[in-house]
Amino acid sequence: MDAWDAAWSGRDSAAFLRICTPEIHYEDPLTLTPLEGLEALGAHAAQIWESFPDARLEPLGPRIVDGDLISAPAKLLATNRAPLGGLPATNRFVVVPMIFYCELRERRLARVRAFFDLYDAGVQLGLLPARGTFGGRALMMLRGFGLRPGR
Repeated sequence: MDAWDAAWSGRDSAAFLRICTPEIHYEDPLTLTPLEGLEALGAHAAQIWESFPDARLEPLGPRIVDGDLISAPAKLLATNRAPLGGLPATNRFVVVPMIFYCELRERRLARVRAFFDLYDAGVQLGLLPARGTFGGRALMMLRGFGLRPGR
């Protein structure tokens, strides 16, 4: 997992070749469908690096290993310097806690699924209203979650 963090932090998609199987299956909240293969993972990483050129991953706590399965908490630290997904650059710094669930095959990453709070990242970037604010409640109501009693 140190090599995984270093690959993301080093902005070198070739680094994934050494630590992932050729048919790596990867997904995170920014991918619409799971990515298959090193080329798709590299293209996804390149988009992230273009929008967040100083992006780096750091361990956030103990990693849990059970045979060929790994759970690895981490945090992404980055400044949004270029558009991402059609949204403008905000030039804001974000700290996004995340967890990676991974499956190894022959000591290489075969499946990786990243979980993080995409809404919180949007709030940090200034793209979404904070939870609990008037705007945040209005947005949740429009999304179909209704108003909660007592708030």
